[in-house]
Amino acid sequence: MKIRVFTHYQIIALACLLALLASAVYAETSVSPGINRGYENPDWQQWIDRFERTGREVYDRRHAIVDASCASPGMTVADIGAGTGLFTRLFARRVGPNGRVYAVDISRTFVENIVRTSREAGLTNVIGVVDNDHEVMLPPNSIDIAFVSDTYHHFEYPRSIMASILAALRDGGKLIVIDFRRDPRVNSDWVMEHVRADREVVIAEIEDAGFELIEEKPLLRSNYYLVFRKPVH
Repeated sequence: MKIRVFTHYQIIALACLLALLASAVYAETSVSPGINRGYENPDWQQWIDRFERTGREVYDRRHAIVDASCASPGMTVADIGAGTGLFTRLFARRVGPNGRVYAVDISRTFVENIVRTSREAGLTNVIGVVDNDHEVMLPPNSIDIAFVSDTYHHFEYPRSIMASILAALRDGGKLIVIDFRRDPRVNSDWVMEHVRADREVVIAEIEDAGFELIEEKPLLRSNYYLVFRKPVH
């Protein structure tokens, strides 16, 4: 077998090329500057009261949402934008002790409290991951389902984040995206101002990232429930 030996100058050139590629990823312009500042030092109980309350659609329909995901024992699920861990804990019970759930969030406070409350509930299969605005910080080909509930509109750099989710999913793995409809008939003025993109734009962005839309679940009214797949190569 012939082994190629690189010269000192070729190694420097390769390193420069890799640095340029990395900088290109981080050169993406924010689509919602400052949208995540409120999570830099969040009050845990305040967000529990906001996220885990009757009247919030994804809370009221939480069990139906998890049922529709088709998560099963032994699977690995990433709850991306996990917040207070509402869905993290539900998925942890669903995949069982032989599965695992990554609780991914940009807020260290959220992640630490999710892990704490999961352990208090006897759930030892939850792994906390503090990500950033560009990457979900998960190993390649490590998850079966990426679950993103009311979080896509908080992605400042959707192209970078979607590329990292695609890399983290195994071939044939599913991406579930639940987010608010930009429709004044079913959502408030606050939602209309807060959410930058409607369903059609979100689908186009995710398909551009390399995913295939395979299904839309008719479970929700003020939110949509989209299921994408990472193609099998």
